[in-house]
Amino acid sequence: QAQLVESGGGLVQPGGSLRLSCVASGFTFSSYVMSWYRQAPGKERELVADISNIGGSTNYADSVKGRFTISRDNAKKTVYLQMNSLKNEDTAVYVCNAAGRDDVFRQPNMYWGQGTQVTVAS
Repeated sequence: QAQLVESGGGLVQPGGSLRLSCVASGFTFSSYVMSWYRQAPGKERELVADISNIGGSTNYADSVKGRFTISRDNAKKTVYLQMNSLKNEDTAVYVCNAAGRDDVFRQPNMYWGQGTQVTVAS
């Protein structure tokens, strides 16, 4: 069965760094666009970054440009989010997403991870 499992969240001080990982299984990872979303209390879910299937193209929310970097390793079926210069407003649950087409029926498809908590505080 398809699955996305995030890890790497935790408590960090403002200005610190954190690296999130999302390991995929049960589908053809290299055929899917991978994304990181975040959900903070009282705010709508926000697209943080995405990366094309072979990693040649990336996009970032304005709020994280210059601080966050998304990358992927298709051999390891893993997508990463390197977060530097963290701010209090980066506090949120970060969720991994895969978007593509079902391996068997070729229908548009999407998978979500369970999320990992990132807290930036003194």
